[in-house]
Amino acid sequence: MSTYKETIIDLLRHGEPVGGRLLRGSQDDPLTEEGWGQMHASVGDHRPWHKVVSSPLKRCAEFASQLAEKRGMAYTEVAGFQEIGFGLWEGMSPEQIIDAYPGELEAYWRDPTQFSPPEGETLDAFIQRVSGCWRELLAESQGQHILLVCHGGVIRSIINQILEMPLNALWRIEVPYANVSRIRVTHFDDFPATSNLVFHQPRL
Repeated sequence: MSTYKETIIDLLRHGEPVGGRLLRGSQDDPLTEEGWGQMHASVGDHRPWHKVVSSPLKRCAEFASQLAEKRGMAYTEVAGFQEIGFGLWEGMSPEQIIDAYPGELEAYWRDPTQFSPPEGETLDAFIQRVSGCWRELLAESQGQHILLVCHGGVIRSIINQILEMPLNALWRIEVPYANVSRIRVTHFDDFPATSNLVFHQPRL
């Protein structure tokens, strides 16, 4: 008789960072007070997780490590779950990019498979990086419930993969600050695992 087990991964985007609305990939800004409040509101008193996994950047890791410590859960940082690198656009607002690089931001939003920020990470490299870390996380966490605290681009790439969307639609998925997306992965003995997006919402 075939048997199966389920893995649940809750993807939590960081809250509002210091500095306002900017393209920040590797730029390591901490959260504002409002950002901390957004994340606390998202998780509430929930504590179903076996462990917490986080991007190492401050806007994710500071909250994630504190949450894990307070609730007595294991905690791990994974560099591969960092945001996509925006190259020369790092730390710039959309308005500044539009002024400094006419037409380029629009081209990037329209089809990131064909256009990358100057000196930035290509979408293919980003997808490969996140996909590899995602596979490793699933392999080591079968049957567990995990909280992954990460970034909008990382969450979009995981959802994009699960729903088998075209890559040029990646940036069309809205991921607000402190949004929670739940992924359920069912592992079977005798055929490949299946993954489902259970919900995508502001809080648990």
